[in-house]
Amino acid sequence: MRIGVVTFPGSLDDGDAARAVRLAGADAVRLWHGDADLHGVDAVVLPGGFSYGDALRCGAIARFAPVMESLIDAARGGLPVLGICNGFQILCEAHLLPGALTRNQHLHFRNRDQWLRVESADTAWTNSFETGQEILIPVKNGEGCYVADQRTLDALEAEGRVVARYIRGNPNGSQRDIAAVTNEAGNVVGIMPHPEHAVEALTGPSLDGLGFFTSVLRALAGASAGASHAGGHQ
Repeated sequence: MRIGVVTFPGSLDDGDAARAVRLAGADAVRLWHGDADLHGVDAVVLPGGFSYGDALRCGAIARFAPVMESLIDAARGGLPVLGICNGFQILCEAHLLPGALTRNQHLHFRNRDQWLRVESADTAWTNSFETGQEILIPVKNGEGCYVADQRTLDALEAEGRVVARYIRGNPNGSQRDIAAVTNEAGNVVGIMPHPEHAVEALTGPSLDGLGFFTSVLRALAGASAGASHAGGHQ
């Protein structure tokens, strides 16, 4: 499997995301923001960082990068996409996910190891987990407060689209302690904490983050097996 990792001007966790992809057992394909070609990848990670220096608004400029034109169409067609931190902001700006990420309520940058509860194991990026499982991965953001209108929040809850929730303390004031959400199809996930920083015992607080990357491989393998099975009956 080939998983693309996009580099924007100001990305700083693209190398970490590529390493997590390789540790999960896939090939990491580096994608450039100015290249509209996705080079046939099976999934894409939008990494953390400060794309375009967070000028204008976090993710607002990156959303118009040439690579995003192709990515938006592919995501709507079912391509698995994971947006981490700044990547989550970009997905919201691109309207692939609802809501927005705003300045932390306490107005401070927050960097710490954070406990999350997995609320949905039904997405392409979380099927390796159990619903209700508690995981520990780092969070580091200054504008990580998830907000949406009440109708959107209620819909996310009712449709099971809240993917993860902060527990044992909310680091940024996100509404309803939301740390991650998904689209209706479950192939696009945005998460504010950093699973790619919890994939090795030497550098992370746990190995819990690796499950996001092994999940997409399981999802892709399942989709491939389903397509082969269907093809065999034509």
